[in-house]
Amino acid sequence: MSNLTSTDTAAMPPSGSARSAGSRHAAHTVHEKREIKLFSSFAHIALAVWGLMVIAPLIWVILASFKSNTEIFTGAPFALPSKLSFETYKTAWTEAHVGRYFLNSVFVVAISTAGTMLFGSMAAYVLARYKFIGNRFIYYLFVSGLAFPVFLALVPLFLILQNLGLLNTYTGLILVYIAYSLPFTVFFMTAFFKTLPNQIAEAAIVDGASHTRLFFQVMLPMARSGLVSITIFNIVGQWNQYLLPVAIMQGAGAEQKWVLTQGIANISVSAGYQANWAALFAALTLSILPMIIVYAFFQRQIQSGLTAGATK
Repeated sequence: MSNLTSTDTAAMPPSGSARSAGSRHAAHTVHEKREIKLFSSFAHIALAVWGLMVIAPLIWVILASFKSNTEIFTGAPFALPSKLSFETYKTAWTEAHVGRYFLNSVFVVAISTAGTMLFGSMAAYVLARYKFIGNRFIYYLFVSGLAFPVFLALVPLFLILQNLGLLNTYTGLILVYIAYSLPFTVFFMTAFFKTLPNQIAEAAIVDGASHTRLFFQVMLPMARSGLVSITIFNIVGQWNQYLLPVAIMQGAGAEQKWVLTQGIANISVSAGYQANWAALFAALTLSILPMIIVYAFFQRQIQSGLTAGATK
């Protein structure tokens, strides 16, 4: 009898309350999917608008660099130039000395980025992998540099470099660039080194590797994606730096040592009187394109480095 009863109970259809609960759950799921689709649509629209706001000025600058002054001010903003000529680029490179400023920027940024990555990665590795008294204090001291506005340090930097005899020198500018970029480099690379596995480091130590060899031959290659990401960020930040060079590179013969941002600012002032706007836009294009090319080539490494540093 008990078997018959259990069989009848199992065969009974679900009650009305169970059916209503299931229908409410299905309706809630459908509502959530609609909200996600709606949010996704708004996100795509916002990204499209933001992309258009970024790309449109770049396209206008590039097109204007091939036009004459008359075409720039009287023609349609996004109209193609009447003729394709690189005369404005030649003028900007030679007569406006953009070539000299460009090479100065390449020299300064290359050395300062290399120094930043060397010292920053070494400091981050020690702070991430070794426990000692004052570890957290030193780390937070580096991180506090992220919240310190650059313009507040201009006067002390100027006086320090003046006392050291490094004012209006590449050495002084490179040292300031390194100090300026170290806080973010240490902050990012410390988090990245913490995600690396301990087993490989322990195996290298067992095999007799010194701390220096462990860092340069084992841990640094493992952190390659993070190094590439932070290197690109440092290159872009130092390439676009204007306030620090203006404060440091001044005095007798300073114009010969100007970086690209200073040269373009000088061209913009000259263009206001000489109306050579095409040369100004050509100089802007020459300063923008290298960073776009660098980011385009290393886009995958930047994304993988950022995601790898965020997860373990």
